[in-house]
Amino acid sequence: MSSRLGEILVKDSLISADQLKQALDYQKKNGGRLGTCLVKMGLVSDDDITAVLSRQYGVPSINLKFYEVDPLVIKLVPQETAIRYQIVPLSRVGSTLTIAMTDPTNVFAMDDIKFMTGFNVEPVVASESAISEAIHKFYGDVESVEELDKVMKDLAGDDASVELSAEEQEMDLATLEKAAEEAPIIKLVNLILTDAVKRGASDIHVEPYEKELRVRFRVDGILQNVMAPPMKLKDAITSRIKIMSKLDISEKRLPQDGRIMIKYLKDGKKKELDFRVSTVPTLFGEKIVLRLLDKENLRLDMTKLGFEQESLTKFERQILKPYGMVLVTGPTGSGKTNTLYSSVARLNTVETNIMTAEDPVEFQLAGINQVQMKEQIGLNFASALRAFLRQDPNIILVGEIRDFETAEIAVKAALTGHLVLSTLHTNDAPSTISRLMNMGIEPFLVATSVNLICAQRLVRRICSQCKEPLQILPQALRDAGYTPEESEKVIIHHGRGCATCNNTGYKGRVGLYEVMEINDELRELILVGASALELKKKALETGMITLRRSGLLKVALGHTTMEEVLRETVL
Repeated sequence: MSSRLGEILVKDSLISADQLKQALDYQKKNGGRLGTCLVKMGLVSDDDITAVLSRQYGVPSINLKFYEVDPLVIKLVPQETAIRYQIVPLSRVGSTLTIAMTDPTNVFAMDDIKFMTGFNVEPVVASESAISEAIHKFYGDVESVEELDKVMKDLAGDDASVELSAEEQEMDLATLEKAAEEAPIIKLVNLILTDAVKRGASDIHVEPYEKELRVRFRVDGILQNVMAPPMKLKDAITSRIKIMSKLDISEKRLPQDGRIMIKYLKDGKKKELDFRVSTVPTLFGEKIVLRLLDKENLRLDMTKLGFEQESLTKFERQILKPYGMVLVTGPTGSGKTNTLYSSVARLNTVETNIMTAEDPVEFQLAGINQVQMKEQIGLNFASALRAFLRQDPNIILVGEIRDFETAEIAVKAALTGHLVLSTLHTNDAPSTISRLMNMGIEPFLVATSVNLICAQRLVRRICSQCKEPLQILPQALRDAGYTPEESEKVIIHHGRGCATCNNTGYKGRVGLYEVMEINDELRELILVGASALELKKKALETGMITLRRSGLLKVALGHTTMEEVLRETVL
């Protein structure tokens, strides 16, 4: 292609034969495509190259600078594939996917994308620099894009020591270890970890399937495809992560848990990163999930978690009491641990003895006695709680109340002069009371021990860089839960999608909170065995803000979108 492009440029009098010779020498010395070399040398412009390629291949050209792509279309082609073939998906109409590429004669690229997406592929031409900019704009950090490209080229080489047998029985442990220590594998795993940090991911999923190895990041609570490394690297990548987290690489039949500690420089400052690693054997190999535990993301200031002022006042009033139980409820990944850590950080003084039983200990907090559960040796929440009561504690934090035994000891601790903080898996605050009773705790014990229940959810925050108003019919707002007066006044916002938020329209998360303070009226209802519905009705009468209401207030303030609130809450 290079020589033909050069000949056409000379033929069109855009460059001279001497200039072509200079450009070819420059290309030999520095590498890259001829078109890019000519642009770097200032001999032609990007537009000239695009026009020539368009004429040469009879394919339309496009100026990507002013082209906005739907994020759903971008998700059709993984970042690694876009980098490898220097392409950008632009639009999908029916079963046809239009892609911008530098070389429309690359049938391998088109076949690969056709096989991957299941769509017919229609190419248009764009310059290499425009495509590189578009990949950076739509897929993320340009440094990691270039680095990934370099690593993938290293891995694509004929490095026989990296390629492993697909049959696990034939695999030699020494070969596995050697492959895991190969420079390209180390670079690739390091890149996956650092890229997750740059994107603000909370989890990394490395998933083996029959014909592909998939890497996904969970960003702001939503999983997204990041790359699909070659299948031959599956065992080497798995082994590398297991070596880093000090796990047994020869054990592939049982789940394992470990930790990786990484120190790196960011803006001239030393940073520590902690990854919690979990492996599970699946049909086609071990699936690995790494949870990022970044202390900087842990917000210990309760005023910044997203509580409404009246809810925060109730919550603080109850955790400052000398005894009783405060429960935080919600599904996995709803920020319960952060709320509990914020509570103990608020109570952490020289005068208090705080003890925590956690599974696992996510963050290490100074001045707090944290105990890691080890079920295999009999150290569970119940046995830890019993031991704590002999340790003269003021405040006890129990990671989770899972069974009657733990619930019973926690209730007794709350009634004997200790403040107990814990979590439960329930949908809202009132149903937590029913859950405790279903576990076998007597109504009079629940009524006298529980001070407050806080149900919570996390919703994505609108990106501040591309936030804009959105028109919604007042009737739709009333259906969502706004009053008729509010539906006429409230202004709804959404994120248009930009480079900052990776075209999602969201950046960061904010909490929704339903705080039910147990007052005398609610205690009376609990004692007579009232249902969750009756408890909710009474709590609303006494000023409780529900999860849906908390969400609607945050939508009105422009913090999140209506879609997020409807996804996470019910009326």
